[in-house]
Amino acid sequence: MTLKERITEDMKAAMRAKETAKLGAIRLLLAAIKQKEVDERIALDDAGALAVVEKLLKQRKDSITQYEAAQREDLAAAERLEAELLTSYMPAQLSAAEIATEVQAAVAATGATGPADMGKVMAIVKGKLAGRADMGEVSRQVKAALTR
Repeated sequence: MTLKERITEDMKAAMRAKETAKLGAIRLLLAAIKQKEVDERIALDDAGALAVVEKLLKQRKDSITQYEAAQREDLAAAERLEAELLTSYMPAQLSAAEIATEVQAAVAATGATGPADMGKVMAIVKGKLAGRADMGEVSRQVKAALTR
């Protein structure tokens, strides 16, 4: 079952169970996927749909931070619910040690020697870890590995 099919099935289940908050979040996700397909005139595969989920998840995290700073806990709670739902569609996240292993392998494969080679390393690592790791954390680890 593709990711889009799984999301559609979850939407139907939320409709049957009358879970309005979950239904709204799923509809928002499907609308974003459909918008991406229409904008680029393509049918998204799992990787493309996963990129949309990742983008929406990042937006939710940013919103939560801003709502908490503004002391709007009610809005932050709604965003947390959506973020939790979006996280359920993401593949299992890698641990810091697993990310470090991939970073070291990429550094060795590219022969990177310093911070100037960060782009080469990130290009390899991003392809391998897309959707399975926070790219901010990956970037920090690559930078640390290249500055030693």
